[in-house]
Amino acid sequence: MSVQKSPDAFRTISEVAAELDVPQHVLRFWESKFTQIRPLKRGGGRRYYRPEDVDLLRGVRALLYNDGYTIKGVQKVFREQGVKFVSETGKGTVDASFAERAREAVKRGERRERDEEGGATLDSGARQALDAILNELIALKDEVDETLWESDEEEN
Repeated sequence: MSVQKSPDAFRTISEVAAELDVPQHVLRFWESKFTQIRPLKRGGGRRYYRPEDVDLLRGVRALLYNDGYTIKGVQKVFREQGVKFVSETGKGTVDASFAERAREAVKRGERRERDEEGGATLDSGARQALDAILNELIALKDEVDETLWESDEEEN
C-alpha cells in the first residue's frame, strides 16, 4: 500500500528516479554536470528534491532524451535560456515555437564556437580562482538550504 504524497512534498532520490524512469546514478551525474540542480542534502548525504528540483530534472530529461541535446547543449540552454525555461520544459508548458527558437540559438552558438579560432580562454590560474569561488558559493547555498530546512522542522 503506497501513500500518495502531496505535490508540494519533498521527494527522495529513489522516488524521483522512479518518476523520471532513470537510474539514481544518472540523477547524481546530472547534479555534477548542471550546477542548477541542487537538492537539499541531509545527514549522510541523503538527497531531498523539492517540486521545483523535480521540474528542473524533468526538463533536463526531456532535453536530453526527447529533443536530442547533448550535455553541453543542455548546459548552453541553461546559460542562454535560463533555469525557468528548462523547468517549464519539464512541466510541458514551453510554447513549441519558443522551444524551436531556443534550439536554433543553441545550434548557432555551437557553430559560432566551432568557427572561432583561439577565442577567449581562461588561463589555469583564472580557472582555478573561478572554480574556488563557485565551490564557495555552492557551500554557502548548502548552508542556507540547511538552515532553512532546520527552521522548517522547528516550525512543525
